[in-house]
Amino acid sequence: MSAERSPLPPVRLPSEAELAREALASPLLGRAVRIARWAGPATRVGAGGELLTEQLPAAAAALGLGADDEAYACASEAWRIAVDTGLVEVTDPAEGAEAEGGTARAGAELAVVAGAPGDVLGLWLAALETVLADAAVPDLDDLVDALESGDEIDFAGLDWDPEAEEEFLDEVLTSLYLLTVAEGGAGEGPVPLPVLAASMIVPEDMSEPTDDVLEQVSDAMMRLDDQFRTLEPIGLVEFRPVDEELMAEADDEELAAAGAGPDGAAEEEDIARYGMVRLTPLGLFGIRARMLEAGVTAPAVGELAEKGADALLDAVALFPEAAARAEIELWLAGRAPVAAAADLLAAAKGTDAGAPLRRLGCQQALALAGPGAEPAVRAVLADRELGGLARVWLVERGAADVPAPGEDMVFWLAVDTLAAQLAADGDPEELAALMTGLTGGHGGFFDAVWRVDHPAVTEVLEAMGTLHPDKKAAKEARKAAFKARSTRG
Repeated sequence: MSAERSPLPPVRLPSEAELAREALASPLLGRAVRIARWAGPATRVGAGGELLTEQLPAAAAALGLGADDEAYACASEAWRIAVDTGLVEVTDPAEGAEAEGGTARAGAELAVVAGAPGDVLGLWLAALETVLADAAVPDLDDLVDALESGDEIDFAGLDWDPEAEEEFLDEVLTSLYLLTVAEGGAGEGPVPLPVLAASMIVPEDMSEPTDDVLEQVSDAMMRLDDQFRTLEPIGLVEFRPVDEELMAEADDEELAAAGAGPDGAAEEEDIARYGMVRLTPLGLFGIRARMLEAGVTAPAVGELAEKGADALLDAVALFPEAAARAEIELWLAGRAPVAAAADLLAAAKGTDAGAPLRRLGCQQALALAGPGAEPAVRAVLADRELGGLARVWLVERGAADVPAPGEDMVFWLAVDTLAAQLAADGDPEELAALMTGLTGGHGGFFDAVWRVDHPAVTEVLEAMGTLHPDKKAAKEARKAAFKARSTRG
């Protein structure tokens, strides 16, 4: 009876304005903006648009950097980001001067920096693509030699598959995203690098990693260490690299064992030495944006605030509890309590397969609606599908003059509640406790419940026959399921 779930849990992101400020504050984009403002008619570039060597000291000085190779490398990187994002426009060389390259000037995109937050984030996303491409390139001396010599690159000989490297990094970032947003996951805390590497390499059904798998985990850790060092300056992640002394001391098996399984887990106080990484809020935004562009459903809390109650209920019943609460609160915030409650109750009606889950979502939403919703709740007391949950809501708030439900409504609500919990893949222990409470609180429960005219009654009774912790009750449930199935053909 499980409903189709959203592929990813919803993420809660800061406002666009806050994210845009973070984007401009990221070291790499900040340097790209400054170097674009520095660029002018006297700025000379090579045939490929790169800064000429003699320009690097002035560029580094414009960025407030020193006069050494590291500063020049930072200036060169910032310049390339500026060119790739349109912050700098490279002009064509004059006729007959191709060997000397051309000049550069501030590009049209530089005006975006003072523009709307969404435009700033678009600029940052463009910079991110360049940095991700850089991160997918391993540090291979043979590759550098080939590039410098102008020779054709033999990727097979280098044992490097560019597409595979990009795919691996995408999968890593997706995994890190999931670890961050999943209920019971890392949340805002950092993820140990061995854990992340192991999640990519070790099969779920492997209880004890082999030496070969441990070596693969160790190799993946080292790749990730290099990649996250590249990604941190764009603001995607906060990263604590692998301790260099640890790398010198430990062998591959010791490095990998830190995250490859419970038997090899390092002490908590030592795990940080193996590297720690977390996606920043800007990083969550960036990975989600790339997922959306790829056609992946990646919800964000607050997206439903302007949508109807039907869209809200279809979504929140499948959200983790904290995300559902946040989404409902945002939806209720812009609506009058009575009107909001009336819309929720109307959207909760139905006899289709998804209706029990919608009513479960409605209960969650009404619990946050406050006493102002009471008139709308009282208006459905006579409704067969909604009257039971309306009575529960009123009684829980100590309301007066709540009419007692008829027996038929009591059993209908019991079936509907179980159908919703089964569709939501509720916790097995909680589900067993709910079944025990329902059958123990009603004498002759199974003699009456199979007659209830609820579309899910047969499925609910079959599930009780399998899941009920009391063997006698489970047997009675199976008999009742047979009667319900026979009656309904």
